Amino acid sequence: MQSGRLGACLMREPELVADCMAAIGAAVSVPATVKCRIGVDDQDAEASLFSLVDLCAKAGVTHFVVHARKAWLKGLSPKENRDIPPLDYELVYRLKRARPDLTIAINGGIADLEAAEAHLAQVDGVMLGRAAYHNPGLLGAVDRRIFGEDREVGAVEAVELYKPYIAAQLASGVHLAAMTRHMLGLFHGMPGARGWRRILTVEGVKAGAGLEVVDAALAAVTGAAALRAQDERAAGSLEAGEAA
Repeated sequence: MQSGRLGACLMREPELVADCMAAIGAAVSVPATVKCRIGVDDQDAEASLFSLVDLCAKAGVTHFVVHARKAWLKGLSPKENRDIPPLDYELVYRLKRARPDLTIAINGGIADLEAAEAHLAQVDGVMLGRAAYHNPGLLGAVDRRIFGEDREVGAVEAVELYKPYIAAQLASGVHLAAMTRHMLGLFHGMPGARGWRRILTVEGVKAGAGLEVVDAALAAVTGAAALRAQDERAAGSLEAGEAA
Protein backbone atom coordinates (compact mmCIF):
# COMPACT_ATOMS: atom_id res chain seq x y z
CA MET A 1 0.00 0.00 0.00
CA GLN A 2 2.72 2.47 0.97
CA SER A 3 4.79 1.74 -2.13
CA GLY A 4 1.76 2.69 -4.23
CA ARG A 5 1.04 5.79 -2.11
CA LEU A 6 -2.31 4.34 -1.06
CA GLY A 7 -4.12 4.33 2.25
CA ALA A 8 -3.16 5.99 5.52
CA CYS A 9 0.34 6.92 4.31
CA LEU A 10 -1.35 9.74 2.36
CA MET A 11 -1.79 11.53 5.69
CA ARG A 12 1.81 12.61 5.02
CA GLU A 13 0.80 14.16 1.69
CA PRO A 14 -2.28 16.31 2.35
CA GLU A 15 -1.64 18.52 -0.69
CA LEU A 16 -1.71 15.47 -2.96
CA VAL A 17 -4.93 14.26 -1.34
CA ALA A 18 -6.51 17.68 -1.89
CA ASP A 19 -5.43 17.68 -5.54
CA CYS A 20 -6.94 14.20 -5.99
CA MET A 21 -10.20 15.26 -4.35
CA ALA A 22 -10.43 18.37 -6.53
CA ALA A 23 -10.00 16.19 -9.64
CA ILE A 24 -12.55 13.66 -8.40
CA GLY A 25 -15.03 16.39 -7.55
CA ALA A 26 -14.70 17.87 -11.02
CA ALA A 27 -15.28 14.51 -12.67
CA VAL A 28 -18.35 13.22 -10.80
CA SER A 29 -21.86 14.48 -10.09
CA VAL A 30 -22.13 12.96 -6.60
CA PRO A 31 -20.45 14.20 -3.41
CA ALA A 32 -16.85 13.05 -2.99
CA THR A 33 -15.99 12.31 0.64
CA VAL A 34 -12.76 11.75 2.54
CA LYS A 35 -12.16 8.99 5.09
CA CYS A 36 -8.95 9.44 7.03
CA ARG A 37 -7.05 8.72 10.22
CA ILE A 38 -6.00 11.42 12.67
CA GLY A 39 -2.38 10.98 11.63
CA VAL A 40 0.41 8.46 11.18
CA ASP A 41 3.49 7.49 13.16
CA ASP A 42 5.12 10.45 14.93
CA GLN A 43 2.94 13.15 13.37
CA ASP A 44 1.23 15.63 15.63
CA ALA A 45 -2.30 14.27 15.32
CA GLU A 46 -4.13 17.58 15.61
CA ALA A 47 -1.89 19.37 13.13
CA SER A 48 -2.05 16.45 10.70
CA LEU A 49 -5.83 16.07 10.83
CA PHE A 50 -6.63 19.77 10.60
CA SER A 51 -4.18 20.28 7.74
CA LEU A 52 -5.69 17.46 5.67
CA VAL A 53 -9.26 18.56 6.34
CA ASP A 54 -8.60 22.22 5.61
CA LEU A 55 -6.80 21.54 2.34
CA CYS A 56 -9.50 19.13 1.18
CA ALA A 57 -12.21 21.59 2.21
CA LYS A 58 -10.57 24.22 0.00
CA ALA A 59 -10.73 21.62 -2.80
CA GLY A 60 -14.49 21.36 -2.32
CA VAL A 61 -14.89 18.46 0.09
CA THR A 62 -17.55 19.00 2.75
CA HIS A 63 -17.95 15.50 4.24
CA PHE A 64 -15.25 13.73 6.25
CA VAL A 65 -15.26 10.38 8.07
CA VAL A 66 -12.48 10.30 10.66
CA HIS A 67 -11.15 7.06 12.14
CA ALA A 68 -10.16 8.43 15.52
CA ARG A 69 -6.75 6.81 15.83
CA LYS A 70 -3.37 7.07 14.23
CA ALA A 71 -2.01 4.45 11.88
CA TRP A 72 1.47 3.19 12.71
CA LEU A 73 3.04 2.47 9.35
CA LYS A 74 6.17 1.08 10.93
CA GLY A 75 5.78 -1.93 13.18
CA LEU A 76 2.05 -2.65 13.01
CA SER A 77 0.09 -4.68 10.48
CA PRO A 78 -3.16 -3.37 8.97
CA LYS A 79 -5.06 -5.69 11.35
CA GLU A 80 -3.15 -4.42 14.37
CA ASN A 81 -3.71 -0.83 13.25
CA ARG A 82 -7.44 -1.37 13.69
CA ASP A 83 -7.04 -2.02 17.42
CA ILE A 84 -3.71 -1.08 18.95
CA PRO A 85 -3.29 2.70 18.38
CA PRO A 86 -5.31 4.52 21.06
CA LEU A 87 -8.56 6.21 20.14
CA ASP A 88 -8.82 9.99 20.43
CA TYR A 89 -12.50 10.82 20.07
CA GLU A 90 -12.03 14.23 21.65
CA LEU A 91 -9.80 15.33 18.79
CA VAL A 92 -12.58 14.56 16.31
CA TYR A 93 -15.02 16.49 18.51
CA ARG A 94 -12.65 19.47 18.48
CA LEU A 95 -12.47 19.28 14.69
CA LYS A 96 -16.25 19.51 14.48
CA ARG A 97 -16.39 22.43 16.91
CA ALA A 98 -13.66 24.25 14.98
CA ARG A 99 -15.15 23.51 11.54
CA PRO A 100 -18.94 23.60 12.14
CA ASP A 101 -19.68 24.16 8.45
CA LEU A 102 -18.24 20.73 7.56
CA THR A 103 -20.00 17.39 7.97
CA ILE A 104 -17.87 15.30 10.33
CA ALA A 105 -18.53 11.63 11.04
CA ILE A 106 -16.58 9.53 13.53
CA ASN A 107 -15.32 5.95 13.24
CA GLY A 108 -13.30 3.53 15.33
CA GLY A 109 -14.15 1.21 18.20
CA ILE A 110 -17.87 2.00 18.20
CA ALA A 111 -19.51 -1.25 19.24
CA ASP A 112 -23.22 -0.52 19.65
CA LEU A 113 -26.00 2.01 19.13
CA GLU A 114 -25.66 3.38 22.65
CA ALA A 115 -22.12 4.50 21.85
CA ALA A 116 -23.24 5.81 18.46
CA GLU A 117 -25.94 7.94 20.08
CA ALA A 118 -23.40 9.40 22.49
CA HIS A 119 -21.09 10.38 19.63
CA LEU A 120 -23.96 11.98 17.73
CA ALA A 121 -24.20 14.58 20.48
CA GLN A 122 -20.77 15.79 19.33
CA VAL A 123 -20.52 15.09 15.58
CA ASP A 124 -22.77 14.77 12.55
CA GLY A 125 -22.50 11.07 11.88
CA VAL A 126 -21.13 7.71 13.01
CA MET A 127 -19.57 5.01 10.87
CA LEU A 128 -19.93 1.45 12.18
CA GLY A 129 -17.42 -1.02 10.80
CA ARG A 130 -16.74 -4.36 12.44
CA ALA A 131 -19.70 -4.02 14.83
CA ALA A 132 -22.10 -3.92 11.89
CA TYR A 133 -20.25 -6.65 10.02
CA HIS A 134 -20.20 -9.11 12.91
CA ASN A 135 -23.70 -8.26 14.10
CA PRO A 136 -25.63 -6.69 11.19
CA GLY A 137 -28.88 -7.22 13.07
CA LEU A 138 -28.13 -4.15 15.18
CA LEU A 139 -28.75 -2.01 12.09
CA GLY A 140 -32.42 -2.98 12.24
CA ALA A 141 -32.90 -0.57 15.15
CA VAL A 142 -31.10 2.38 13.55
CA ASP A 143 -34.11 3.89 11.77
CA ARG A 144 -36.15 3.96 14.97
CA ARG A 145 -33.47 5.00 17.43
CA ILE A 146 -31.46 7.41 15.30
CA PHE A 147 -33.89 8.66 12.67
CA GLY A 148 -37.16 8.55 14.59
CA GLU A 149 -39.02 5.99 12.49
CA ASP A 150 -41.96 4.18 14.06
CA ARG A 151 -40.67 0.62 13.86
CA GLU A 152 -37.64 -1.61 13.65
CA VAL A 153 -36.85 -4.09 10.93
CA GLY A 154 -36.29 -7.53 12.44
CA ALA A 155 -33.63 -9.90 11.16
CA VAL A 156 -36.14 -12.37 9.67
CA GLU A 157 -37.97 -9.55 7.90
CA ALA A 158 -34.66 -8.22 6.58
CA VAL A 159 -33.89 -11.59 5.00
CA GLU A 160 -37.33 -11.76 3.39
CA LEU A 161 -36.87 -8.26 1.98
CA TYR A 162 -33.43 -9.25 0.67
CA LYS A 163 -34.59 -12.41 -1.11
CA PRO A 164 -35.94 -10.73 -4.28
CA TYR A 165 -32.55 -9.07 -4.76
CA ILE A 166 -30.80 -12.41 -4.24
CA ALA A 167 -33.08 -14.04 -6.82
CA ALA A 168 -32.37 -11.33 -9.38
CA GLN A 169 -28.62 -11.57 -8.86
CA LEU A 170 -28.64 -15.36 -9.03
CA ALA A 171 -30.40 -15.05 -12.38
CA SER A 172 -27.60 -12.81 -13.63
CA GLY A 173 -24.92 -15.29 -12.60
CA VAL A 174 -23.81 -14.05 -9.19
CA HIS A 175 -22.85 -16.86 -6.80
CA LEU A 176 -25.03 -17.17 -3.69
CA ALA A 177 -22.07 -17.08 -1.31
CA ALA A 178 -21.11 -13.65 -2.60
CA MET A 179 -24.41 -12.36 -1.22
CA THR A 180 -24.71 -14.39 1.98
CA ARG A 181 -21.19 -14.33 3.42
CA HIS A 182 -21.78 -10.89 4.90
CA MET A 183 -25.02 -12.10 6.55
CA LEU A 184 -23.46 -14.78 8.74
CA GLY A 185 -23.74 -12.70 11.92
CA LEU A 186 -27.29 -11.50 11.27
CA PHE A 187 -28.81 -13.62 14.06
CA HIS A 188 -25.95 -13.07 16.50
CA GLY A 189 -26.96 -14.12 20.01
CA MET A 190 -30.34 -15.45 18.88
CA PRO A 191 -31.73 -19.02 18.86
CA GLY A 192 -30.71 -20.85 15.70
CA ALA A 193 -27.76 -18.59 14.94
CA ARG A 194 -25.37 -21.54 14.72
CA GLY A 195 -27.63 -23.42 12.32
CA TRP A 196 -28.00 -20.28 10.17
CA ARG A 197 -24.22 -19.91 9.90
CA ARG A 198 -23.62 -23.61 9.28
CA ILE A 199 -26.14 -23.93 6.46
CA LEU A 200 -24.97 -20.79 4.70
CA THR A 201 -21.27 -21.64 5.00
CA VAL A 202 -21.62 -25.32 4.03
CA GLU A 203 -24.47 -25.32 1.53
CA GLY A 204 -24.21 -21.76 0.26
CA VAL A 205 -20.80 -22.27 -1.30
CA LYS A 206 -21.83 -25.25 -3.43
CA ALA A 207 -22.27 -24.91 -7.17
CA GLY A 208 -25.85 -24.12 -8.07
CA ALA A 209 -26.81 -23.04 -4.56
CA GLY A 210 -29.96 -20.94 -4.67
CA LEU A 211 -32.69 -19.42 -2.54
CA GLU A 212 -33.54 -22.82 -1.11
CA VAL A 213 -30.36 -22.57 0.96
CA VAL A 214 -31.43 -19.24 2.41
CA ASP A 215 -34.88 -20.66 3.14
CA ALA A 216 -33.35 -23.67 4.92
CA ALA A 217 -31.08 -21.44 6.98
CA LEU A 218 -34.00 -19.19 7.88
CA ALA A 219 -36.06 -22.25 8.88
CA ALA A 220 -33.28 -23.24 11.30
CA VAL A 221 -33.67 -19.86 13.00
CA THR A 222 -37.44 -19.72 13.10
CA GLY A 223 -37.61 -23.34 14.27
CA ALA A 224 -35.16 -22.72 17.10
CA ALA A 225 -37.06 -19.60 18.13
CA ALA A 226 -40.33 -21.55 18.22
CA LEU A 227 -38.76 -24.27 20.38
CA ARG A 228 -37.41 -21.70 22.82
CA ALA A 229 -40.80 -20.01 23.05
CA GLN A 230 -42.41 -23.41 23.69
CA ASP A 231 -39.89 -24.18 26.45
CA GLU A 232 -40.48 -20.80 28.06
CA ARG A 233 -44.25 -21.31 28.03
CA ALA A 234 -43.81 -24.75 29.59
CA ALA A 235 -41.51 -23.35 32.27
CA GLY A 236 -44.03 -20.61 33.00
CA SER A 237 -46.85 -23.12 33.36
CA LEU A 238 -44.72 -25.23 35.71
CA GLU A 239 -43.93 -22.24 37.91
CA ALA A 240 -47.60 -21.26 38.00
CA GLY A 241 -48.56 -24.79 39.02
CA GLU A 242 -45.99 -24.90 41.81
CA ALA A 243 -47.15 -21.51 43.09
CA ALA A 244 -50.74 -22.78 43.21
